[in-house]
Amino acid sequence: MTQNEKIAHEHIQKIADLLTNRSLNFSAINKKDYNFEVTVERSSEKLKVQVYFGKKGVKTILQGNLESELYKEVNKIIADEPKFQFSEKEITEPKEYIGTDESGKGDFFGPLTTAAFYVNETSKKILSALGVRDSKDLNDNQIENIAVNIKKKFPDAYEVITITPSKYNELYKRFKNLNKILNWSHSKAVENLLNRKKCNYVITDKFSKEDLQISLSDKMNNIEFIQLHKAEKYIGVAAASILARDQFNKWFERQKKLGFNLQKGASELVEQIAKEIISKYGNDKLAELSKLHFKTTTKLN
Repeated sequence: MTQNEKIAHEHIQKIADLLTNRSLNFSAINKKDYNFEVTVERSSEKLKVQVYFGKKGVKTILQGNLESELYKEVNKIIADEPKFQFSEKEITEPKEYIGTDESGKGDFFGPLTTAAFYVNETSKKILSALGVRDSKDLNDNQIENIAVNIKKKFPDAYEVITITPSKYNELYKRFKNLNKILNWSHSKAVENLLNRKKCNYVITDKFSKEDLQISLSDKMNNIEFIQLHKAEKYIGVAAASILARDQFNKWFERQKKLGFNLQKGASELVEQIAKEIISKYGNDKLAELSKLHFKTTTKLN
């Protein structure tokens, strides 16, 4: 298998994970001569997600009716992914660094949570023994158990920023852009942690072409900021992804105790729950529970 073929397979697997998170029905990944593909279906609608691999790189194509709701929903899922992906230069994992990741950016309900975690040679071994890996490869129970142990063993080595839906909606009105909110939250988590842990590297799972805001500060001149696709392969980033997801999950658990059985993602079920909330409690309550800039909001009236 060529390097680009490996990248293409990882990419379509990531897309499949996102489709699963949004409760969409799709076929098993099918390998063709020049691409991997999955077929997504809803009622009578059907479309194909194809990831091609070749000498020039990796290309993602969505085939189907551009005007259908299913096409728009799936296109939104993969819209933030580059149309062409080229092999990134591998880096040697630094002996010590801060890794960051976030959870909740693709979910209509719930907060946006961002975590930063400081790791060194000693903590890498402990994290590995705890079973730390990309949170998308773990179920909620595993995430909770590992997060508890991470916090217990490294109480001063992490920082978690939680942007509640209400705060998120305020920030979106100001920034008008999700990536700017992500930049702010990652930068804040890193800055807070650097006040306790000094190191020369920060590794972030890449979410935009912009540098982190904090990297522009003069006092950060000695720090190298590295943004990579699939950065969760570095154990410090993986630990951050678990802490962010655990905080995200806990918000849903608290809401459930308050009588709101909310769903993750942005599916038709999420839309139905949102309509029920408006009917029972009004638009103000919905604004406390959801990210209003999602297209889901436009379907509720």
